[in-house]
Amino acid sequence: MKKLNIVLFGPPGAGKGTQSTFLIEHYGLVHLSTGDLLRAEIKEETELGLQAKELMDVGQLVPDAVVIGMIRNKIEANLDAKGFIFDGFPRTKAQAEALDAMLNEKLEPIVAMLALEVPEEELVKRLLGRGATSGRADDQDEAVIRNRIREYESKTAPLKDYYGAQGKYKAVEGVGTIAEITARLVKAIG
Repeated sequence: MKKLNIVLFGPPGAGKGTQSTFLIEHYGLVHLSTGDLLRAEIKEETELGLQAKELMDVGQLVPDAVVIGMIRNKIEANLDAKGFIFDGFPRTKAQAEALDAMLNEKLEPIVAMLALEVPEEELVKRLLGRGATSGRADDQDEAVIRNRIREYESKTAPLKDYYGAQGKYKAVEGVGTIAEITARLVKAIG
């Protein structure tokens, strides 16, 4: 059976967390968050976790090869999974190429890159609202929010092109009720 491997994208405030929870339950997918993977590998003191911690302790980024290794470990630990939802990875074209190479070697390629698209003004409104209730400092300053959105746009544009060239990029309108957005995602998956 072909695995349903999905990359879920969206700017801060687009609703990725809410929608990924539904997709995980609906399709029986395993959530692959690179932040969660890093924390787990460090806590378990695996070889990759120790490498990552050493770099992070001196303020360096964890190299793609280490992150891909952690993803490979998670996939191999869940061979019976119906598929994976990639959250927070890939963030660059080089990471997307490395992920494709690893998945293609297992004959389990990415099926779709779903991008939740929400107008900037709506994102700002959502994040300021979330900041008022969550206490998250990065959601309380409009200039910081707009900068995060610009950062997202500049970093993901090359990935849209990369997955678009493979016919896997699917823009999904991220405005409406949670159920309406979920229905659009399910339709995009096919």
